[in-house]
Amino acid sequence: MELSIYNVKGEDTGRKITLDDSIFGIEPSDHALYLDVKQHLANARQGTSKAKQRSEIAHSTRKIKKQKGTGGARAGDIKSPVFVGGGRIFGPVPRDYSFKLNKKVKMLARKSALSYKAQSNSIIVLEDFTFEVPKVKEFISLTKNLQVADKKLLLVFPQQNKNVYLSARNLKQSSVVAVSELNTYKILDAACLLLTESSVASIENNLKA
Repeated sequence: MELSIYNVKGEDTGRKITLDDSIFGIEPSDHALYLDVKQHLANARQGTSKAKQRSEIAHSTRKIKKQKGTGGARAGDIKSPVFVGGGRIFGPVPRDYSFKLNKKVKMLARKSALSYKAQSNSIIVLEDFTFEVPKVKEFISLTKNLQVADKKLLLVFPQQNKNVYLSARNLKQSSVVAVSELNTYKILDAACLLLTESSVASIENNLKA
Protein backbone atom coordinates (compact mmCIF):
# COMPACT_ATOMS: atom_id res chain seq x y z
CA MET A 1 0.00 0.00 0.00
CA GLU A 2 1.27 3.45 -0.95
CA LEU A 3 0.46 6.54 1.08
CA SER A 4 1.28 10.20 0.50
CA ILE A 5 3.54 11.93 2.98
CA TYR A 6 2.25 15.19 4.48
CA ASN A 7 4.01 17.98 6.34
CA VAL A 8 2.84 19.74 9.52
CA LYS A 9 0.96 22.31 7.41
CA GLY A 10 -1.21 19.52 6.01
CA GLU A 11 0.35 19.84 2.56
CA ASP A 12 1.21 16.87 0.37
CA THR A 13 5.00 16.80 0.02
CA GLY A 14 4.77 14.95 -3.30
CA ARG A 15 6.60 11.98 -1.82
CA LYS A 16 5.06 8.59 -1.12
CA ILE A 17 5.82 5.75 1.26
CA THR A 18 5.09 2.07 0.71
CA LEU A 19 3.71 0.22 3.72
CA ASP A 20 4.80 -3.38 4.15
CA ASP A 21 1.86 -5.64 3.21
CA SER A 22 3.03 -8.30 5.65
CA ILE A 23 2.28 -5.83 8.46
CA PHE A 24 -0.29 -3.35 7.15
CA GLY A 25 -2.05 -5.64 4.65
CA ILE A 26 -2.69 -8.98 6.32
CA GLU A 27 -6.04 -10.70 6.86
CA PRO A 28 -6.87 -9.47 10.41
CA SER A 29 -7.36 -12.04 13.16
CA ASP A 30 -10.26 -10.94 15.36
CA HIS A 31 -9.51 -13.63 17.96
CA ALA A 32 -5.90 -12.45 18.37
CA LEU A 33 -7.21 -8.89 18.75
CA TYR A 34 -9.67 -10.04 21.40
CA LEU A 35 -6.99 -11.88 23.39
CA ASP A 36 -4.50 -9.01 23.26
CA VAL A 37 -7.04 -6.37 24.28
CA LYS A 38 -8.36 -8.66 27.02
CA GLN A 39 -4.82 -9.10 28.40
CA HIS A 40 -4.14 -5.35 28.26
CA LEU A 41 -7.31 -4.54 30.22
CA ALA A 42 -6.75 -7.41 32.67
CA ASN A 43 -3.18 -6.28 33.38
CA ALA A 44 -4.49 -2.77 34.12
CA ARG A 45 -6.80 -4.04 36.87
CA GLN A 46 -5.56 -3.35 40.40
CA GLY A 47 -7.25 -6.33 42.00
CA THR A 48 -7.06 -4.69 45.43
CA SER A 49 -10.76 -4.92 46.44
CA LYS A 50 -11.26 -6.70 49.76
CA ALA A 51 -14.22 -7.64 51.96
CA LYS A 52 -13.95 -9.14 55.43
CA GLN A 53 -15.04 -12.73 55.77
CA ARG A 54 -16.56 -14.35 58.83
CA SER A 55 -13.23 -15.20 60.40
CA GLU A 56 -11.97 -11.61 60.07
CA ILE A 57 -14.83 -9.76 61.78
CA ALA A 58 -14.00 -8.34 65.25
CA HIS A 59 -16.95 -9.68 67.25
CA SER A 60 -17.61 -12.15 70.05
CA THR A 61 -17.73 -15.82 69.19
CA ARG A 62 -20.43 -16.44 71.82
CA LYS A 63 -23.44 -18.39 70.62
CA ILE A 64 -26.19 -15.76 70.66
CA LYS A 65 -29.10 -18.07 71.58
CA LYS A 66 -29.70 -21.67 72.45
CA GLN A 67 -29.82 -24.28 69.69
CA LYS A 68 -33.39 -25.49 70.24
CA GLY A 69 -36.65 -24.30 71.68
CA THR A 70 -36.79 -20.74 70.36
CA GLY A 71 -39.01 -21.48 67.37
CA GLY A 72 -36.52 -19.78 65.08
CA ALA A 73 -33.63 -20.92 62.96
CA ARG A 74 -30.39 -22.08 64.55
CA ALA A 75 -27.80 -19.34 64.98
CA GLY A 76 -24.14 -19.35 65.91
CA ASP A 77 -22.14 -16.22 66.68
CA ILE A 78 -22.93 -12.64 65.63
CA LYS A 79 -20.27 -12.83 62.89
CA SER A 80 -22.56 -15.01 60.77
CA PRO A 81 -23.13 -13.54 57.27
CA VAL A 82 -26.91 -13.61 57.81
CA PHE A 83 -26.67 -10.90 60.50
CA VAL A 84 -26.09 -7.18 59.98
CA GLY A 85 -22.40 -6.49 60.57
CA GLY A 86 -21.46 -10.09 59.90
CA GLY A 87 -18.86 -11.31 57.45
CA ARG A 88 -19.48 -11.38 53.71
CA ILE A 89 -20.03 -14.70 51.96
CA PHE A 90 -17.49 -15.27 49.13
CA GLY A 91 -16.40 -11.62 49.23
CA PRO A 92 -13.67 -10.26 46.95
CA VAL A 93 -10.06 -10.76 48.00
CA PRO A 94 -6.86 -9.25 46.52
CA ARG A 95 -5.87 -11.10 43.34
CA ASP A 96 -3.78 -10.75 40.22
CA TYR A 97 -5.87 -10.64 37.03
CA SER A 98 -2.93 -10.71 34.60
CA PHE A 99 -2.32 -13.68 32.32
CA LYS A 100 0.31 -14.79 29.82
CA LEU A 101 -0.08 -14.35 26.07
CA ASN A 102 2.36 -15.72 23.52
CA LYS A 103 4.53 -13.21 21.68
CA LYS A 104 3.41 -14.48 18.28
CA VAL A 105 -0.24 -13.90 19.19
CA LYS A 106 0.52 -10.36 20.39
CA MET A 107 2.46 -9.67 17.19
CA LEU A 108 -0.42 -10.99 15.06
CA ALA A 109 -2.86 -8.82 17.01
CA ARG A 110 -0.74 -5.71 16.42
CA LYS A 111 -0.48 -6.45 12.71
CA SER A 112 -4.23 -7.05 12.57
CA ALA A 113 -4.96 -3.71 14.26
CA LEU A 114 -2.65 -1.88 11.83
CA SER A 115 -4.23 -3.69 8.88
CA TYR A 116 -7.71 -2.65 9.99
CA LYS A 117 -6.55 0.98 10.18
CA ALA A 118 -5.00 0.71 6.72
CA GLN A 119 -8.18 -0.85 5.27
CA SER A 120 -10.31 1.99 6.65
CA ASN A 121 -7.88 4.68 5.37
CA SER A 122 -7.27 5.81 8.95
CA ILE A 123 -3.48 6.14 8.65
CA ILE A 124 -1.76 9.44 7.83
CA VAL A 125 2.02 9.56 7.32
CA LEU A 126 3.86 12.75 8.28
CA GLU A 127 7.39 13.77 7.50
CA ASP A 128 9.59 13.80 10.58
CA PHE A 129 9.10 16.91 12.71
CA THR A 130 9.40 18.27 16.22
CA PHE A 131 8.43 21.40 18.17
CA GLU A 132 11.10 23.78 19.46
CA VAL A 133 9.12 24.27 22.66
CA PRO A 134 5.96 22.61 24.05
CA LYS A 135 2.99 24.53 22.66
CA VAL A 136 -0.61 23.33 22.64
CA LYS A 137 -1.57 25.82 19.92
CA GLU A 138 0.98 24.28 17.55
CA PHE A 139 -0.42 20.80 18.07
CA ILE A 140 -4.00 22.00 17.60
CA SER A 141 -2.91 23.78 14.44
CA LEU A 142 -1.34 20.51 13.21
CA THR A 143 -4.58 18.59 13.71
CA LYS A 144 -6.60 21.30 11.96
CA ASN A 145 -4.19 21.36 9.02
CA LEU A 146 -4.60 17.59 8.64
CA GLN A 147 -8.40 17.93 9.07
CA VAL A 148 -8.49 15.47 11.96
CA ALA A 149 -9.13 17.88 14.83
CA ASP A 150 -12.50 16.27 15.61
CA LYS A 151 -11.11 12.71 15.75
CA LYS A 152 -9.38 10.69 18.43
CA LEU A 153 -5.72 10.69 17.43
CA LEU A 154 -2.67 8.58 18.14
CA LEU A 155 0.60 10.17 17.01
CA VAL A 156 3.54 7.75 16.88
CA PHE A 157 7.24 8.71 17.00
CA PRO A 158 10.23 6.34 16.77
CA GLN A 159 11.40 7.59 20.18
CA GLN A 160 9.93 9.79 22.89
CA ASN A 161 9.41 13.36 21.67
CA LYS A 162 9.05 15.39 24.84
CA ASN A 163 7.97 18.71 23.31
CA VAL A 164 5.23 17.19 21.15
CA TYR A 165 4.11 14.94 24.01
CA LEU A 166 3.77 17.92 26.38
CA SER A 167 1.92 19.86 23.69
CA ALA A 168 -0.76 17.17 23.42
CA ARG A 169 -0.87 15.97 27.02
CA ASN A 170 -3.90 18.06 28.04
CA LEU A 171 -5.93 17.28 24.91
CA LYS A 172 -8.45 14.52 25.62
CA GLN A 173 -8.72 13.43 22.00
CA SER A 174 -4.99 13.21 21.33
CA SER A 175 -2.20 10.90 22.47
CA VAL A 176 1.52 10.84 21.62
CA VAL A 177 3.55 7.65 22.05
CA ALA A 178 6.86 6.11 21.02
CA VAL A 179 6.93 2.93 18.94
CA SER A 180 8.06 0.99 22.02
CA GLU A 181 4.82 2.03 23.80
CA LEU A 182 2.53 1.13 20.91
CA ASN A 183 0.06 -1.65 21.64
CA THR A 184 -3.05 -3.16 20.09
CA TYR A 185 -5.47 -1.43 22.46
CA LYS A 186 -4.10 2.05 21.69
CA ILE A 187 -4.20 1.42 17.94
CA LEU A 188 -7.83 0.24 18.01
CA ASP A 189 -8.88 2.98 20.43
CA ALA A 190 -7.75 5.75 18.05
CA ALA A 191 -9.94 6.86 15.16
CA CYS A 192 -6.90 8.12 13.25
CA LEU A 193 -3.30 6.93 13.35
CA LEU A 194 -0.61 9.53 12.62
CA LEU A 195 2.76 7.97 11.82
CA THR A 196 6.00 9.82 11.15
CA GLU A 197 8.25 8.45 8.39
CA SER A 198 10.79 7.18 10.90
CA SER A 199 8.12 5.51 13.03
CA VAL A 200 6.85 3.53 10.01
CA ALA A 201 10.33 2.09 9.50
CA SER A 202 10.63 1.37 13.23
CA ILE A 203 7.24 -0.39 13.38
CA GLU A 204 8.07 -2.53 10.37
CA ASN A 205 11.43 -3.43 11.87
CA ASN A 206 9.80 -4.46 15.17
CA LEU A 207 7.04 -6.54 13.59
CA LYS A 208 9.05 -8.30 10.91
CA ALA A 209 8.35 -12.04 11.13
